[in-house]
Amino acid sequence: MSESSLLLHWFLPTGGDGRDPGGVTAVQARSEAATRRPADIGYLTQVARAAEYAGFASLLTPVGLGCVDPWILTSALAQHTDRIGFLVAFRAGLASPTLLAQQADAFRRFAGGRLRLNIVTGGDPAEQRAYGDHLDHDARYARTDELMSVLRDLLDGKRVDHEGAHLRIENARLTGAAIRHPVPLYFGGASPAAEDVAVRRADVQLLWGEPPAAIAARIGRLRARRSSLRFGIRLHVISRDTADEAWGEAARILAGLDPEAVRATQERFARMDSTGQARMTALHAGSTDAGRLTVSPNLWAGIGLVREGAGTALVGSHDEVAARLDEYRRLGAEEFVLSGYPHLEEAFRVGEEVAPRLRALAAE
Repeated sequence: MSESSLLLHWFLPTGGDGRDPGGVTAVQARSEAATRRPADIGYLTQVARAAEYAGFASLLTPVGLGCVDPWILTSALAQHTDRIGFLVAFRAGLASPTLLAQQADAFRRFAGGRLRLNIVTGGDPAEQRAYGDHLDHDARYARTDELMSVLRDLLDGKRVDHEGAHLRIENARLTGAAIRHPVPLYFGGASPAAEDVAVRRADVQLLWGEPPAAIAARIGRLRARRSSLRFGIRLHVISRDTADEAWGEAARILAGLDPEAVRATQERFARMDSTGQARMTALHAGSTDAGRLTVSPNLWAGIGLVREGAGTALVGSHDEVAARLDEYRRLGAEEFVLSGYPHLEEAFRVGEEVAPRLRALAAE
């Protein structure tokens, strides 16, 4: 893998920002420390510009009940940035793939092609029902498979007729679309049903940060089924000039977690049907014991005590964090979606200190 194939992305904190991690969706409690900075257009523009200045390729915009609409937000931010791309997440099955293709095509045309799509199937049945979606786990992934097939063909300029178990599309085509910019499809999911979709439809399979052996097993299994599939890893970063400083920050975050918030969050996770979330939870098993939260060298699971989805952080000196990222790169991960608290300052820190070290290791 060459240095040029390495892509680093940053995260947009659309639920608010602060020095401490908090819930992503509306059903999770968000502490005052986690939302001290409201997620208004002024602040998110600062984060976007910082990430652009720091050299990140794109910004991941989350989707869910507690998130502002990603299409509207990124359309606004595109007017305040020049180069950085947008990795727009959307919830599969809640809108027609033809409509989604129209939205994506308009965005890529008006924003100069700065678009990547993150298809999210959803792993919380309660949240899915709030959206009016009552399909079970495997049926949701079967519907996602159909949607991604139709979406890919439409974005590539093809005329589509499709009749499946969940979608029926007749004579669909983007009108006047000039296919100048391809739109990569990013996809996550750890269950067998999700991996089947990834092998068939995704350009990039996103993984949450697990110990290297677990990541190696997943990449090896999927790459054996499709050699052209790219892999990305979603991770938080606590990187400082020294390892002691970084671990001191992790200890500060852990000490500030509300035990009731931890308990309620873990109870909610137990009711979800997401395989990926179950794998994240298994890393810490709801324990706040500091000795148990380091699950691999420099890999800390404390954030997952209160945050759904990506719940691990790389903690250490800039050199150590870069080395751990390079370890994942050597296992086959070509892209990293990173974040840190607060996202504004940490975009500069990671972009200026960790990214150059990682790129130097990749160049070797």
